[in-house]
Amino acid sequence: MQTIELGGKRVPRIGQGTWRMGERADQRQAEVRALRSGLDLGLTLIDTAEMYGEGGSEDVVGEAIRGRRDEIYLVSKVYPHNASMQGVQTACERSLRRLDTDCIDLYLLHWRGQYPLSDTVEGFERLREQGKILRWGVSNFDVADLAELDDSRCATNQVLYNPEARGIEHDLLGWQAQQGIPLMAYCPVGQGGALLSDPALRQVAERHAVSTAQVALAWALRQPGVIAIPKAVGLEHLRQNAEADAVRLDEQDLALIDAAFPPPNGKRPLEMV
Repeated sequence: MQTIELGGKRVPRIGQGTWRMGERADQRQAEVRALRSGLDLGLTLIDTAEMYGEGGSEDVVGEAIRGRRDEIYLVSKVYPHNASMQGVQTACERSLRRLDTDCIDLYLLHWRGQYPLSDTVEGFERLREQGKILRWGVSNFDVADLAELDDSRCATNQVLYNPEARGIEHDLLGWQAQQGIPLMAYCPVGQGGALLSDPALRQVAERHAVSTAQVALAWALRQPGVIAIPKAVGLEHLRQNAEADAVRLDEQDLALIDAAFPPPNGKRPLEMV
C-alpha cells in the first residue's frame, strides 16, 4: 500500500474514518469488527473525534484497537469549545480514557472557535511534552487560517475533499504542498449518495472494473500529498477501500470527471460537513 509521512511516521494513504460510529448500541460490534478487519487489510490509520457520537466513536475505536495499539496510527480531534489551554488537557485525557491508550499519535483542532490559536497550540504543546500526544494539527482550516497559525509544528490539515467538493484545488491544496503539510481528505467518497451514482464515475468504474467508491478514492489520491479516510462498516466496502490503492486513473478518466465536476475557476469558501 502507498504510504506517506505524517507526523514523523509512515502511514498508509488510505485510512479508516469513524464519523457516525458509536451512535447506536446495536451497531457497536459490527463497527468494532469492521475496524479490526480494516487493520487486517492494512488500513492502520484510524481517525476519530470526541464529537463523533459524543465520545461513542472513541469508545468503539478503543475496543477495536485493544491488543493491537502498536499497529495503529491514531488520530483524534478536540471540539473548538474545549480548545483553551486547560480545555485541551481535560478533553485529551477524556479521549485517552475512551480510546484506552496513553498516547494519541495526532491530535487535531476540529475547527476554529472562540479561543486564540496561540492558546490552543500552547495546550497542544503541553500535551506533547507530557507524552499524551505525539503531534498536533488542525481541521477545516483555509489558507488564511493556516497563514495566521504560521507554525511549522502543524502536522496536517483535515478538510472535505471529493469530486463534488474540490474548491481547495484553487489554493489550499497547492499551498499545503508547498509547505510540506499533508492534507487529510474526509468524506472522500461523498456521503454515500449522489456522487457514487454519478454517470461519469460509473463510466470510469466500468473502464477499470472497479466500484465508483474506488474511483473517488483514486481520484483523491492522484494528488501526492493527500491521505483519504473513508468510513466503511461492510467488509466488502473495506476490501474495496484497501484495493483502491492500486487504481490509477488516466487522462481520459480525469477528463470525464472534470466534465461532470468542473475544477474551481476562483476562490470558494471552504466547504465543511
